[in-house]
Amino acid sequence: MRFLRMKSWSPYAVGAFIGILSWFAFFSADNPIGVSTSIVRTVGMMAETVAPDYVSTNAYFAKFTPAVDWEWMLVAGLALGAFVSSRLSGDKPAEPVEYPWRARFGPSRTKRYLAAFAGGVVLIFGARLAGGCTSGHGISGSLQLALSGWLFFASVFVSGILTAFLLFGREGARD
Repeated sequence: MRFLRMKSWSPYAVGAFIGILSWFAFFSADNPIGVSTSIVRTVGMMAETVAPDYVSTNAYFAKFTPAVDWEWMLVAGLALGAFVSSRLSGDKPAEPVEYPWRARFGPSRTKRYLAAFAGGVVLIFGARLAGGCTSGHGISGSLQLALSGWLFFASVFVSGILTAFLLFGREGARD
């Protein structure tokens, strides 16, 4: 169990584990791995508490029924696993706001957290607009040799590079 205390793992081993997890998901749930639908289900469950009539008549929530399902539990497990891993490995950021961000936007934690939250909102909106997230399109799609999965991965890399240059310029993109 010593490997659980490591600060970083081999990307090849992690890739293999993700592949095995994907096989398991297809075998046990007859579904590809994905997490963005769990966000929709969570929003639906929250909306049911204040507007149950709206949720029951909404076509989107009819397709993605608000409920705790295996994908929702996968998201909970990812969060719990990340927390446990950070505690076991003792891995903590050296600084609350790391260099490229601090150099470009200042040392404010609040500004950094708000930007991360806004980025997450844009990401989940895009994932739902595209009908799936990184794990759904990228991992599950590419494992099934779907052209859309490979195009998705190429798009992620290109847009990530462009975003790094737009946010941080040439100097920050290298760091």
